[in-house]
Amino acid sequence: YNKHGEMGYGNRRVNHAERNYVAGSASTNSREAFFGLVKNVKLRVYHSVSRKHLQDYLNQYSFRYNRRDGAEPMFWAILDRVQKGRLAAA
Repeated sequence: YNKHGEMGYGNRRVNHAERNYVAGSASTNSREAFFGLVKNVKLRVYHSVSRKHLQDYLNQYSFRYNRRDGAEPMFWAILDRVQKGRLAAA
């Protein structure tokens, strides 16, 4: 997790030793919820995922998870990316 900043990602920490479990919008529940979703989809829909395609599945579910509460329907967000030629680079 320490290299996330170098890679352009934000990283906030929650200090459980000080009995803090939420710091603003940062919590371990967000990460656990995301990977729980990925695990359930993998088991229910795909049944298995090869190493070759694992990053593509994670990208797809990250995109969906990050927009789960958005006002804009996901279809329009995807269409916007297609029009700008950014879908493959996401």
